[in-house]
Parts: sequence; C-alpha cells; structure tokens
Amino acid sequence: MALLRLDKYLSDLGIASRREVKELLRSGRVTVDGAMALRPEQKLDPALACVELDGRPLIYTRYHYYMMNKPEGVITATEDRSQRTVLDLLPPELRKLGLFPVGRLDKDTAGLLILTDDGDFSHRVAAPKSGIRKRYLAEVDGVPDETDAAAFREGLVLGDGTRCLPAELECSGGSSCYVTVQEGKYHQVKRMLAARGKPVRRLCRLSVGGLELDKTLEPGAVRALTEEELCTVFIGRK
Repeated sequence: MALLRLDKYLSDLGIASRREVKELLRSGRVTVDGAMALRPEQKLDPALACVELDGRPLIYTRYHYYMMNKPEGVITATEDRSQRTVLDLLPPELRKLGLFPVGRLDKDTAGLLILTDDGDFSHRVAAPKSGIRKRYLAEVDGVPDETDAAAFREGLVLGDGTRCLPAELECSGGSSCYVTVQEGKYHQVKRMLAARGKPVRRLCRLSVGGLELDKTLEPGAVRALTEEELCTVFIGRK
C-alpha cells in the first residue's frame, strides 16, 4: 500500500481534521510503532504501521459505507441553507468522514439510503447501466391490480413521453403494493403509479440490490455496513 501522511491517515478515519491533528500531536496522544508522533507530515504504510490514539490501536479504512433509515421530511443532500439534510442526522464523529448519499430519495420518501465517501462505488450503484434493482413499499389511493402489474411489466410511457424500463408491481389486495425498478428517473415510482391512477400517499425503499433495510434501525438512525452486506448491493442485477 502507498505511504500516507499521518494527518491524512487520521483524517481518513474521521478522527480529526488535518488542522485538528496538530493539536492531537502536540498533546502527545498519538504514537506510531510505539514512538510518540510529532509531525503531521510523517509518512507511514497503513497496512504495516501500528498507530494508536490514547493507547487505542487504530485500524485504517480508506472508505466508509453506512446504512441509514431515512425518515420523511429530510432532503437527500449534503447541505442546504433552509432544510434539514440526511447529513444533519449523523452523529458528530461521522460528519468528519465526508460522507454523501448514494443516489437520492425524495423528501417525503423514507427507507434505505446508503452513505459513503467512495465515489466509484456510488457511481456504480447509481448508474442506470448497472441495473441494480430497488424495491419500494407504496401506499396509494385505490387498489392496484393485475392490469397495473401487467402495464409495469411492459414498461410504462409517462404523460411527458418518458419511457420506463419494465418494472415489477406486486399487489397485496389492498391499497399497498411493492414496486421494483432498475433505474432511477425523477420521482419514478410515484409517477408510474400516478400514471395508473393510483397516486402515492407514502413511499418507503426497502432494498437496494440484495441489501435490505435493517428493520431494527429507527428512522434517522445509521450504522456501518459489513463487508458481506456491501457485496449484496450488486446481487440481483438485471
């Protein structure tokens, strides 16, 4: 692995900003291979060096991946002057990581949202050509039926001429239904259901690829993804 500056190493872990690292070093709180670290520009191999903060060993991770149960009423953005964003819901230690949302959920849509600082991963997940399927639970006005499901399978053409790829609609026999799409056009699920005369009242994303929303996560809560979970994102592509 390429050598890293000590301040870059610590900032990548979200321990401190590069400016804050200097204070940590002045306080004698950081050691590298058992020796007190004094210089932020000190180079080290992240795979081999033993870096400790207050006597606690650190494990270097270049990129970070988190699952959030996005609540309604919060926008999917990194910053906004007038509205709360999903990043405003993060605890202070995670705000230092430079996380951003993978794709987007509408303000009034809840459910699974992935946050990362890995731009390549984000692009692969969000790109339409990846064909990663997203599954939603929708509550609508009306009762979706098999004719709606058949129209979804054929691929809808919306009122403005937008053509949607074939999608799945699972009817529950009531006003709720499950929708699975393999693309992410603007307000797509809502517009598809509205085109069938079933406007959406509530919408929640349940899965991205093979990654399912952790049902134990409270709205607004976030947790790290395991390596196994991360791999499931690319399962079940069309």
